[in-house]
Amino acid sequence: MKIQDLNTFYDKLQLEYGEPTLSSIYNGGCDKNPDICFIFMNPTGRNIASTSNWKGRRSPWIGTKNIWKLFYGVGLIDEMLFNKIQTMKPDEWNEDFADEVYKVVEDNKFFITNLGKCTQIDARPLPDRVLKQYLELLYKEIDIINPKKIVVFGNQVSTIFLNRKVCVSNVRKQEFNIQINDKNYPVYPVYYPIGNGMRNIDKAIEDIKYILDK
Repeated sequence: MKIQDLNTFYDKLQLEYGEPTLSSIYNGGCDKNPDICFIFMNPTGRNIASTSNWKGRRSPWIGTKNIWKLFYGVGLIDEMLFNKIQTMKPDEWNEDFADEVYKVVEDNKFFITNLGKCTQIDARPLPDRVLKQYLELLYKEIDIINPKKIVVFGNQVSTIFLNRKVCVSNVRKQEFNIQINDKNYPVYPVYYPIGNGMRNIDKAIEDIKYILDK
């Protein structure tokens, strides 16, 4: 199975759990044994790749600014690209620039995905029962790309992904393990660095630097 084969399932779940006027957002980056896989919560309509007139890749965080502060802070994108992202308005992103950004993501051997692929209009929290509908598909993503390390962001995503109660503030820099198809993957819960979590972005950067260096 190829990772693109999962997109049909994500599109069906978008109609059930997402905003029907928006498209589901998939994933992007290095999909062959990346050094690190980042797992966020779910996309919102701020990602312009979810709109009906977008013809390019449907990867996370297209047309946004703040998350790229995290990737710049941990050294996974360079200053030139970071500054370009920070000066662009959302509607100035186009398909070619999205490919340019994700070429850097791929070259630097990291992969970006969400637990839930159902795009919402805004950033209201999704209930656990919805995110759990995506869990087996996410495990298939992991099995396909075979990352060396996994970072899960926030208490909710960490708890669902690891199937155990996780409070990120109590487990900083701690390694957990998850077994998928007879292979063990090291997993690190990290503060969610977007929205209200922006106040914790420095802690998230510190922890990810530790994880990358470990």
